Amino acid sequence: MIHSINPFLPIQTLIPPSANPANILETIGDTPLVALQRISQAYSFEMFAKMESFNPGGSIKDRTAHTILSTALREGKIKKGDIIIESSSGNMAIGLAQACLFYGLQLIVVVDPKLNKHTAKILETYGATIETVSKPEKNGGFLKSRLNRVAELLKENPNSYWTNQYENTLNPTTHHTTMSEIAEALQGEVAYVFVATSTCGTLMGCAEYIARNGLSTKIIAVDAIGSVLFAKDKKERLIPGHGAGVPSNFLELDSVHDVVHVSDEECIEGCWRLLKEEAILCGGSSGAIISAVDKYKMNIEKNSACALILCDRGERYLDTIYNEHWVKTHFPEMNLPHQSITI
Repeated sequence: MIHSINPFLPIQTLIPPSANPANILETIGDTPLVALQRISQAYSFEMFAKMESFNPGGSIKDRTAHTILSTALREGKIKKGDIIIESSSGNMAIGLAQACLFYGLQLIVVVDPKLNKHTAKILETYGATIETVSKPEKNGGFLKSRLNRVAELLKENPNSYWTNQYENTLNPTTHHTTMSEIAEALQGEVAYVFVATSTCGTLMGCAEYIARNGLSTKIIAVDAIGSVLFAKDKKERLIPGHGAGVPSNFLELDSVHDVVHVSDEECIEGCWRLLKEEAILCGGSSGAIISAVDKYKMNIEKNSACALILCDRGERYLDTIYNEHWVKTHFPEMNLPHQSITI
């Protein structure tokens, strides 16, 4: 059941969609849409956060992982005991790890040195095997290196299957549901949706739903400075989870109304703003969304309803974004709030 919400009234407590899910994977989706009433006070429009951290694995990638694996099982492409292989910066890996454990599948996830320690511990606890590439490719960076290692592992391991979040059309298709939840919750009155980029599955899935249902909603892509998705000038980035070192196989520029580029510093600032003003602890791409809205505010009409897809939890960033020493080491000019989280 989708809960209708008047975008200009305080949101009441949401009733869970099902009191008795049959298993943990049935709790994926139907995440709450929360009014950012304190942050919104600085603007002439309303802001609503789609809280994907409420998924059982902690991110929006739970939706993608479950859709791809359950479909492959149903179609006989994989069976219990088979090996799943994927490249990931973190969230897709965790979504797959939980689903693989539930379905009796093995998982090898290819990561790079940017993977944070907290995510690595979660993956190990779920029983995933972690393969780390150490050097970025000259053209394509760490992502290209990870994909090259995936290709090698597929040859080395019989009965292996690549979920391929970068080309599998089930990635964007999954997010027709994500956008439908937002549209129904706001009774179709959604002026803008801000979506962080990576594979661009979420971005294009939302865009496809908007187009097919004749909505007037405008999609705003939030990309990292240094990403090649909407620009050619590649630059080293420290905050994982959004942006990409290689072009997206899904991105259709005509479906995107506009793009906002956000720096690592702005990601951090947005995360701390969410934490201090709304008591919401989210990951780097969510901070990017908050900063992107602020940068784009002059283009947003008064009294508009803006949906912000906040992709994951912030616990995985306690050693980086929410650690004052790490921030000061890498961004010495930044001024964080006086009260900070220490590890």
